[in-house]
Amino acid sequence: VQLQASGGGLVQPGGSLRLSCAASGFTLDYYAIGWFRQAPGKEREGVSCISRSSDGSTYYTDVVKGRFTISRDNAKNTVYLQVNRLKPEDTALYYCARAGRCGEEYDYWGQGTLVTVSS
Repeated sequence: VQLQASGGGLVQPGGSLRLSCAASGFTLDYYAIGWFRQAPGKEREGVSCISRSSDGSTYYTDVVKGRFTISRDNAKNTVYLQVNRLKPEDTALYYCARAGRCGEEYDYWGQGTLVTVSS
């Protein structure tokens, strides 16, 4: 089982990025995928989660609602996090992880991708 996050970079405030979480070694349809982030000197926080395909529910932490959108492409074994209207406080290392259901224990974690929001 592997999860590989990518798509991070340096962006100005107000800008956008699309983060990708490429999954391998398991059938993505049957699992929830969560996005987390950890800013320097802060604890890791959950950002968003998308349920297994049979459910399709999505969840967002309050500070990103209306700005971030999570989606999945099972054919490509990839989950995306579209991040819009970025703020400096969104600067963090972003990780994706796998769970049976959103909110349950995450058993596999990918390496992070760094998002830096700065002018």
